[in-house]
Amino acid sequence: MEISFKKIGLEDREQIDQYLKKKTYRSCELVFPNIYLWSRKYPTDFAVVEDALVFRGYSDEGEPSITFPAGEPEQAHKAMDAMVEWFRAQGKELRMHLVQEQEFALLKEWYPGRLQIAYNRDAADYVYETEKLTTLAGKKLHGKRNHINKFKEGNPDWVYEPIGEANVEECFQMALKWREETGCEEDEEKRAEICVTLNALRLFRELNLKGGLLRTAPGGEVIAFTIGEPLNADTFVVHIEKAFAEIQGAYPMINQQFVTHEAQDFQYVNREEDTGAEGLRKAKLSYHPAFLVEKGVVTYSETRNGGSENDED
Repeated sequence: MEISFKKIGLEDREQIDQYLKKKTYRSCELVFPNIYLWSRKYPTDFAVVEDALVFRGYSDEGEPSITFPAGEPEQAHKAMDAMVEWFRAQGKELRMHLVQEQEFALLKEWYPGRLQIAYNRDAADYVYETEKLTTLAGKKLHGKRNHINKFKEGNPDWVYEPIGEANVEECFQMALKWREETGCEEDEEKRAEICVTLNALRLFRELNLKGGLLRTAPGGEVIAFTIGEPLNADTFVVHIEKAFAEIQGAYPMINQQFVTHEAQDFQYVNREEDTGAEGLRKAKLSYHPAFLVEKGVVTYSETRNGGSENDED
């Protein structure tokens, strides 16, 4: 079977979304804006195989790697069979990334004894209960309430605004200032992340994103903003959050306000992974997630003996 992969363009959103909506899992990556915006840093293309959607990326060694097919289970199984043959024709071992536990369970059923998965803790998403992020109730979140109270005391005239055509450029200018103050140019990952942030603001309307910002006073400069979108029927995902660190409480304040205004129709909020950064991990754990979404790399071998293995990365 010939499989033709295509570079992702804005014009492909409708086609891609019709398949992604059939996935009910909570991984932050497989939503169109994230895929599109990060495809410059991590080259990604896609193909429709047996009426299921497959994304192709590459490992650090340059080897092709695919996602679990998005589609109805029967079509996903047929697509997997086709991809096994595709890798074999390329003379390569099948490799998959961003595979979640539910997907791996299906793979084990379809290909018993042929698979191995290595979960990467650094890539696990943090998922929180929306109500707890909104109220910050309870002893465990007492410190967050204190930070917000200090922000309000220091900025009694603060305002929250949804991001739209009238103020998105101000967020763009704030992001440029944030980039200078945090030394993004000296750090490859930070540089890539701020590029995604700036492009998300440039394409805010086209990508149908949701956003919110903070000012210390009406008409004042933007001191924090965040961007996200619905992930599925019960989960909202926060992709980007930026604040000036010298303004005490700005980060917890924009976090709480954005969830309060944009995520109340959802049971959960996914605040993405920590990428292994110690400070970021500490911050995400301090909000006490309801659970983590684990994702792993799956490899397939015709010669592997025994049952499938689960490895921790």
